[in-house]
Amino acid sequence: MKHAIALSGVTKRFGAVEAVRDVSFALSPGAVALVGHNGAGKTTMMKMMLGLIRPTQGTVSVLGENPAAGQFQARRRLGYLPENVSFNAALTGRETLAFYARLKGEPVRQSLDLLDKVGLGAAASRRVGTYSKGMRQRLGLAQALIGQPAVLLLDEPTTGLDPALRLSFYEIVRELAAGGATVLLSSHALSELEERAERVIIMDRGRMVADGSLDELRRIARLPVRLRMRTADGQPAAAGLGPGRPAGDGAFEYEVQPERKMETLGSLLCGGCPPADLDVIPPSLDELYAHFLRERQSAA
Repeated sequence: MKHAIALSGVTKRFGAVEAVRDVSFALSPGAVALVGHNGAGKTTMMKMMLGLIRPTQGTVSVLGENPAAGQFQARRRLGYLPENVSFNAALTGRETLAFYARLKGEPVRQSLDLLDKVGLGAAASRRVGTYSKGMRQRLGLAQALIGQPAVLLLDEPTTGLDPALRLSFYEIVRELAAGGATVLLSSHALSELEERAERVIIMDRGRMVADGSLDELRRIARLPVRLRMRTADGQPAAAGLGPGRPAGDGAFEYEVQPERKMETLGSLLCGGCPPADLDVIPPSLDELYAHFLRERQSAA
């Protein structure tokens, strides 16, 4: 088995609607972001990886097996958190997790430790019907983590989580990826994923429009780098950078093409009046996402 997940020429149609069209990629251990607007095909692809639906064309392989086959032995090594979790409201958090541990054939006592890991230890004896949306989301994450999965599929996983819990969630993701798991994160919160995913797959209306690390996508897009600087006298920088945009606190922001970044920085720092403060801001994932979608739409 070369890859934890592999899609080859995958297309999925629902009647006249083509939800996924000719998508191919292979995922190795690490954290991968799957981004795209509603209807881009993200959830449909996850359901094919889980074996819940079959592709109309192409092949899907998860941990070396066809997930839609009747005897999908690797299912026990998968974890899945859907966008909208739903549990029996009459059960407690502890009873819910114990049920899923037995269903997966994992030790109940060891699985119950996950409630503390996701911050639900104090609420383990409460009925799920009394949980807030964020607490139900954390219970869903604990369920997905049962058995230390080799593949973890997370669909909008931080919905309803406060900032502190989002940080702890991504720390769990980092530990899993560092331990050799393949974690696929589908989310609209692009700024959250920017420093946490080793690779980004961008989808648009069922098609894959970009695939690579952030650095690779930046090289392909060739979007301008922003230089945000403040001079000692609070005036715009020297000529050659254009007028700049006020950026607050006496700073100005300039756009520079990637190939001129080092040349421009050198002339600024070695000039007669170097800036008092300087930040180099590469294109964000939001900007890259918008760029690749514009390119796709202009080519359509």
